[in-house]
Amino acid sequence: QVQLVESGGGLAQPGGSLRLSCAASGRTFSNYATGWFRQPLGTEREFVAVISPAGGLTDYADSVKGRFTLSRDNAKNTVHLQLNSLNSEDTAIYYCAAGRWANSRAQRSWINSYDYWGQGTQVTVSS
Repeated sequence: QVQLVESGGGLAQPGGSLRLSCAASGRTFSNYATGWFRQPLGTEREFVAVISPAGGLTDYADSVKGRFTLSRDNAKNTVHLQLNSLNSEDTAIYYCAAGRWANSRAQRSWINSYDYWGQGTQVTVSS
């Protein structure tokens, strides 16, 4: 089992930044890819980004590419998602998830590719 806890959400102004963190405990975190998904109110959960177990590879959804950056510190069992140039469309509950590093980018964006999920943290972008 891997337990995941997100933090760092809150209110940001358009154009602003936030830094989300995902803290893990339980099984060896460095064995797992860590993904971030988000779910705007009333819509389905969507893929945001994923980082490989060792941290050397990342994938991003087109909607966040160039604005969001993933990093991980396996010594601290933590993954960070830096959110820059925020806009209202980024408003959502953000979830981190852990699973195996899938073979294709498409598979890495699937919810079913991840075995463990956090409870989520709310990000609201508003002036």
